[in-house]
Amino acid sequence: MTEFYSRKHWEETAAFVQSRTDHHPEIGLVLGSGLGAAAEEVRDADRIPYEEIPNWPVSTVEGHSGELFIGRLHGQMMMAMRGRAHYYEGYSMSQVTLPIRVMQLLGVHTVILTNAAGGLDPEMAAGDLMLITDHINLLGMTGANPLRGPNDDSLGPRFPDMTQVYDTGLAAVARQTALEAGIPLREGIYVALAGPSFETPADLRFLRLMGANAVGMSTVPEAITARHGGQRVMAVSGISNIAKLEADPSSETTHAEVLETGQVLVPRLLALLRGVLLALPAAS
Repeated sequence: MTEFYSRKHWEETAAFVQSRTDHHPEIGLVLGSGLGAAAEEVRDADRIPYEEIPNWPVSTVEGHSGELFIGRLHGQMMMAMRGRAHYYEGYSMSQVTLPIRVMQLLGVHTVILTNAAGGLDPEMAAGDLMLITDHINLLGMTGANPLRGPNDDSLGPRFPDMTQVYDTGLAAVARQTALEAGIPLREGIYVALAGPSFETPADLRFLRLMGANAVGMSTVPEAITARHGGQRVMAVSGISNIAKLEADPSSETTHAEVLETGQVLVPRLLALLRGVLLALPAAS
């Protein structure tokens, strides 16, 4: 396993991706579990399977089909990832976040991250969208920070500020879009865990006490890497299930449940994306 990728790896991967398309993307979109169908909305897309891209991590998880779409969506030139790789699959943090570094080298200035998450707020319901306003990086607090290792000063500082990871301007556009389109949009704090096991009821009670509103196994490493490289970041969780704070032998949390809820979430996510992308300056 390659623990640390360097500019040499990023440039090699970026050059390959650019060789497979005449488009020059400015917006990056990462689609999480069960949300990959949204990539089909990208028009005039050049499609590249992950396994063909040098250094690119290939997901082994159902619901992450592993294909890069580069084309136009609602007036924006997009690089859309249909699925992502995760730390729990055995990849290093440097591998997991390589796509974000490649986006930076290709001129992507804004990244929209999505995921499927468990809801910790009792007022939430499966199928809700939650705008991420901040995060708790339990992965990074225990050592698995994506910026661990050599720092490339040409991309960002050794100790980047993280007091404003998620762009307030993009968040305001998302709120207005949801209001005008009648899309229920929650807001809250996302906590990232390593996975792949789902949380125990005691875990979930602890996370709620910490102030988290949703829990998942991705997104935060990408958000940190994007901010380190100077990109604007917006992130949205699709609430796939509601946390079980007490043991219940009659039910269990499954990945199939996550994928099934995606069928409800995708139309809402597409409507939200449409409003946000249309509000941004159109690509040339």
